[in-house]
Amino acid sequence: MTLSFVPHKIFNNLLKEEIQPEVKSELLSYLCRINILYMINNAGSGHIGTSFSSIDLMSWVFLKYVLNNSASRNYFFSSKGHDAPAMYSVMSSLGLIDFNLIHKLRKIDGLPGHPDVNTPNVITNTGSLGMGISKAKGIIKANRLKKRKCRVFVMTGDGELQEGQFWESLMRVKQENLHELIIIIDNNKFQSDRTVEYTSNLGELKKKITSFGIQTVNINGHNVFEFSKHINELILSNQPSAIIANTIKGNGVSLLEANNLKPGEFYKFHSGAIPDETFTKSINELSSKINQIISNNSIYLDFELENSYKPESAISNSVKKESLIEEYSISLLNQARKNKSIIALDGDLILDTGLIPFEKEFPDRFFECGIAEQDMVSQAGTLALEGFLPIVHSFASFLSSRPNEQIYNNATENSKIIYVGSLAGILPGGPGHSHQSVRDIASLSGIPNLELVQPSCSEEVSMILNYCINDLKESSYIRLCSIPIETHFSLPKKYKIEKGKGTTIAEGKDIIIFSYGPVMINELLKTRSELMKIGIKIKIINLPWLNYVDSEWLKEQIKGFEFIFTLDDHYESGGQGEMLLSNISQQNDKSNFPKTYFKIGINEVPKCGSNEEVLSYHKIDSLSILKTIKETISKNSNYLENK
Repeated sequence: MTLSFVPHKIFNNLLKEEIQPEVKSELLSYLCRINILYMINNAGSGHIGTSFSSIDLMSWVFLKYVLNNSASRNYFFSSKGHDAPAMYSVMSSLGLIDFNLIHKLRKIDGLPGHPDVNTPNVITNTGSLGMGISKAKGIIKANRLKKRKCRVFVMTGDGELQEGQFWESLMRVKQENLHELIIIIDNNKFQSDRTVEYTSNLGELKKKITSFGIQTVNINGHNVFEFSKHINELILSNQPSAIIANTIKGNGVSLLEANNLKPGEFYKFHSGAIPDETFTKSINELSSKINQIISNNSIYLDFELENSYKPESAISNSVKKESLIEEYSISLLNQARKNKSIIALDGDLILDTGLIPFEKEFPDRFFECGIAEQDMVSQAGTLALEGFLPIVHSFASFLSSRPNEQIYNNATENSKIIYVGSLAGILPGGPGHSHQSVRDIASLSGIPNLELVQPSCSEEVSMILNYCINDLKESSYIRLCSIPIETHFSLPKKYKIEKGKGTTIAEGKDIIIFSYGPVMINELLKTRSELMKIGIKIKIINLPWLNYVDSEWLKEQIKGFEFIFTLDDHYESGGQGEMLLSNISQQNDKSNFPKTYFKIGINEVPKCGSNEEVLSYHKIDSLSILKTIKETISKNSNYLENK
């Protein structure tokens, strides 16, 4: 597939043109739209809709204020983070980041899926919603302490306004006279896939924000002339300000615009690359609009695109990939048909959590709670006290952290709730560290009356869900891998779910290694094949229990082994490996101790990149595991030499 992009020279030439600033900004935003599409399709993932709705606003702020810091220091960042491709496209066009980075969106050595301070001229990390205005307030106060003038433009999304921190952050803006603050709300009427109105109607938004003492205006967010007029007036007023920019998700390309959707219809271009045909049509439409702007304004700009060639996927289609989310969706329906007390709560992730079939079949037992995890979990708490079985869904990184106190509070009431964290583990690697769930086990393992489990394959999904619903008296957290994955193993026919016990995936007599989940088990099986070539056979144990192990079962498993390894797609600290080591150290029979216990896991903030890049970087891919095992054995015995 040939992908087109706007080369850097065109942006350089545009900046040199002596034309009306608003026209220059409009042209810049359309040129940037092409590079947004290029970056996302080259990466295979990203957020087109929200990038297109915010790009007109970003172009003006960067051109007018960020590049002009002579009178005061001007800051801009997007709190919502999903529109990172828009911000990167503008920054690369203006020389604020290396232009060649547009070829490396969501790559290990490139631009992260959500903004990160390790990228030049990125002010703060964003992507986990609701934090932006609070961070802007911190920037303002820091500059005041340094006796330095500043202005901070912070963009939020209308869906983001469901997070409680947004409203908390407004409480003292007027009281502290934070006149340096300008809030821009990208009011595109959609959050991820559904309308904001359907999820959490914002009502009279202008009145709400004005009630905090913040002067607020409504504008057309795609009309740069209107935008520039109002923003200049707000700056001159010397008061904390907010702009509600009414925009269209996907604006600029008719095929991608959300305003043509029927009621209840899902927006298809929130996340991910677009089909090749759609990409070509979109580029053609944008090119036509660019040429029209050039012609109408007599601009001398030699507009011509360059091409890059996206390599075909090297992944074989011969092996069927399992979707644990699909299996979970089916299993949940089957359980709900038998148990009328089951209800499902969702945090604006219905597509990602597999809940569409549940909502269709049981609309009265499905509750969309929006981007409000604390609210959702507390609702679940009292629903459970009233005799229902709430099953709560969100991404694992958010579900384990944002409502952590609420989960603890529920646990102290001795009720039963099932929490399902999808997008669990370090993969997918593209969204970046805000979405990579590598601390959820540690965050939740200390909560009483809460069992943490992770299925390794589709078959185990249904078994674990059945156990959590029908056998377990306590609450549970199901850690669920979201990426479709090749599975090269099957569970033993007689395998059944027993608390604290796992099962052998592959037999071996030389080394034993414990892990969980489809990604890590599959990497271990590849490692095992390589070790067998040098005569080393490893025993692989799938242990779905993350915060508890049956001591007698574990004692029996490790008996006779000189080496024991554990593998986590989680921080080593607080992971399953640490839990197992703690259990072994407390066993009375010290003669059963292995000579070497080695934990393999993550030890730094996870990198953004392709799945393969991320596993390799953090040394939890099959080749890295192989190297670790061989080096560990060599340091601690002459076993390899004897082999």
